[in-house]
Amino acid sequence: MGDSSLAALPDYPAMTNLSHFDEQGASRMVDVGSKPESRRTAKAGARVRMEPSTQALIRDRKLAKGDVLEVARLAGIMAAKQTPALIPLCHPLSLESVSLDFAFPQPDVVELTADVAITGRTGVEMEALTAVSIAALTIYDMCKSVDRGMTIEQICLEEKTGGRSGTFRRTK
Repeated sequence: MGDSSLAALPDYPAMTNLSHFDEQGASRMVDVGSKPESRRTAKAGARVRMEPSTQALIRDRKLAKGDVLEVARLAGIMAAKQTPALIPLCHPLSLESVSLDFAFPQPDVVELTADVAITGRTGVEMEALTAVSIAALTIYDMCKSVDRGMTIEQICLEEKTGGRSGTFRRTK
């Protein structure tokens, strides 16, 4: 086949109702140029489950590799800024703020929350989700020498505001 486009396949369905595909099924970046700018925020969460002794090492800043939470925080912030390089068709954005917070709701869990904000034409949900994902992976990487059984769980969008679709809040 000389044409590698999926649209060239005879029975490929039209995808006119999907924003990232044109009428022929070809991928495209959504044109947000005509959208009005508005304040947009997103909050995402994740959990890393581990042995209680691993959580104690993190909490007490006694892991040999250093301060796990501060390295994870920096990794998450850096990742949010790199989202368009990681996820095809995400718009490059000038983020106004990215923050990551950590909590210990159970003796074997580190809970992560990322908050991202911008005044722009498109939302920042993917940036918030990328931030918590990479921060969770960083926790795993820094602690794997003491606990290979850790799991990363419940990566999800918790809330988003702004834009045409308005506000979304996850109901647990």
